[in-house]
Amino acid sequence: MNTHGEIALTEYRSRVGQVLGSSGWLDVSQRMIDQFADVTGDRQFIHVDPVAAARTPFGETIAHGFLTLSLLSRMSISAVPRIAGARMSINYGMNSVRFITPVKSGARVRGEFRLKGCAERQPGQWQSVLAVSVAIENAEKPALVAEWLNVTVM
Repeated sequence: MNTHGEIALTEYRSRVGQVLGSSGWLDVSQRMIDQFADVTGDRQFIHVDPVAAARTPFGETIAHGFLTLSLLSRMSISAVPRIAGARMSINYGMNSVRFITPVKSGARVRGEFRLKGCAERQPGQWQSVLAVSVAIENAEKPALVAEWLNVTVM
C-alpha cells in the first residue's frame, strides 16, 4: 500500500526534475542481512561472520549491496505517489547502479526518489525514470545511487 498518496498523471508528469519524496529511515539489522544471505546463498564472511568481519577495513559486518538495492521497492512505497487510475506498476529494471558506501549492520537507510522522466511507451503505458539515492544515517556519502525504470499501466 502506498502511503505517500495519489496524484493525477498530469501532476506526476509535471514533477519531472523534482524530488517525488523520501522514505522514512529503515533499520538494516544483522537478522535482515542473515536472512538475505540465506535466500541468496551469498554467505561471504563480511556479511555473516562478525568476528572475521571485524578484522577487515569495515570493522564489522556489512549488508549485501543487492540487499540495499532490493530495499528500493519498500522505500518507494512510502516516498513515491501512486498515479491515480493506475492498474499496476511494474519494475522494468535499472539503467545504472553504483554501490558507493557499505551499509554496516545496525545502520539506518532511507531512499530519495527524483523523477528524471516520464514518457508514454504505448497507449496506456507510461515509463518513469527515477534517480534514486539511498542515504545512510550520519554518513557523508550515499550507500548507492541508481537510475530505476518503472512502467505504469493505466
